[in-house]
Amino acid sequence: MTAIRLAIGVSINEAAGLPDAFGRKALNDSIEAGAGMAVNDIATRTYDHNFRLDPIVRSLLDTDFYKLLMLQMIRQLHPDVNATFSLINRTRSVRLADIIDEGELRAQLDHARSVRFTKKELIWLAGNSFYGRARMFGPDFIAWLAAFQLPEYDLRKVDGQYELHFDGPWTHTSMWEIPALAIINEMKSRAAMRDRGRFALDVLYARAKARLWEKVERLRQLPDLVISDFGTRRRHGFLWQRWCVEALKEGLGERFIGTSNVLLAMDADLEAIGTNAHELPMVAAALADGDEALARAPYQVLEEWRQHYNGNLLIALPDAFGTTAFLANAPDWVADWTGFRPDSAPPISGGEQIIEWWRGKGRDPREKLLIFSDGMDVDTIEETYRHFHGRVRMSFGWGTNLTNDFRGCDPDGGTRLDPISLVCKVTSANDRPAVKLSDNPLKATGAPAEIERYRRVFGVAGQKAIPVQV
Repeated sequence: MTAIRLAIGVSINEAAGLPDAFGRKALNDSIEAGAGMAVNDIATRTYDHNFRLDPIVRSLLDTDFYKLLMLQMIRQLHPDVNATFSLINRTRSVRLADIIDEGELRAQLDHARSVRFTKKELIWLAGNSFYGRARMFGPDFIAWLAAFQLPEYDLRKVDGQYELHFDGPWTHTSMWEIPALAIINEMKSRAAMRDRGRFALDVLYARAKARLWEKVERLRQLPDLVISDFGTRRRHGFLWQRWCVEALKEGLGERFIGTSNVLLAMDADLEAIGTNAHELPMVAAALADGDEALARAPYQVLEEWRQHYNGNLLIALPDAFGTTAFLANAPDWVADWTGFRPDSAPPISGGEQIIEWWRGKGRDPREKLLIFSDGMDVDTIEETYRHFHGRVRMSFGWGTNLTNDFRGCDPDGGTRLDPISLVCKVTSANDRPAVKLSDNPLKATGAPAEIERYRRVFGVAGQKAIPVQV
């Protein structure tokens, strides 16, 4: 019986469609000997959605690691700041409100609000080492997390799209970003596959698995590759992301250094990866009084960050208001940080700009780290790796094109499973509008008048419009 169950990757309960105590099928019935994560027949799991609710968010650890790092600092330094996060669908041609049922979406969001950190999860966070540092999270923060609940949300339909906002204390609304995006993206995937037959789903997932493995085989040819999974927010689904993580773990070995997903890091015994995000400079800038304070805001954030973290967590994200402006005015001590994550400029030109800046500051780029994570896929990873190999240390964060690349895999054809560019950004802080300029103007967010003000303060040098895919 055990051998048969392991071979087909599905338990008896799952085959019978029986939900477990959490209203979903048991996920861990078919664990291979010596493995730390379940092996699931994803096609069967997808086909068999015949119970009341299959929760997408099963754990508050099902989020990106940098959310917890930022949250600890936000709670300590800015506990009284209110921040609003809003869903933004850049792929306007995809009318999400016509695809995803509002009642089902509310049920998923409500379920996420009912989830709490478990005792096991808090013990792991408190006792594990991250980035070589024991007790990364203080006991008071761990105790605070024990009572944490996602705050209320505001959802409405407007012209075929969902307007989804999270307003409240920054210490709480920040934690909605990743689960909200994961819920919307997985519900879009479920809607596209709802009428698929069992064998069509088998073919769909077989093609997607083969595509990913072909990418893994190409990446094996890069001997000094360092890569991690950054694909939680726009994943096809939780089980698919887990399959991708396990595939990279086996296929790339030590070259696969971990995942941004804290739950998967815990379950798969991987390093949790992540540093900081755009929301920090966006909130700091929104709260700044006057143009001079606005210009200083990106560096104020880094000053706060280095008071809390060190080592490989000293990674600067330079593009919130344009990389060129950031580098032109950055304090000298920024050059002593471990590295940069160029996030919206083309990887090669963006990397070259930072290398030139390091050299101008008298630093050896070979001792520095560049983390490339903006829309990366196997082609751009290979190209970027070969361009910079031996000149700078590199790491790659592989996101949407790892965990949601089903383009051309659907046996029925069409584009319903293609990924979209969906984000959840800070839109205000203490009722002041928040802005992100980016190195790509097509990624700018904020009220038009405020965007123009920020462009006047920071300039537009180095910014170039590039079509946004994911």
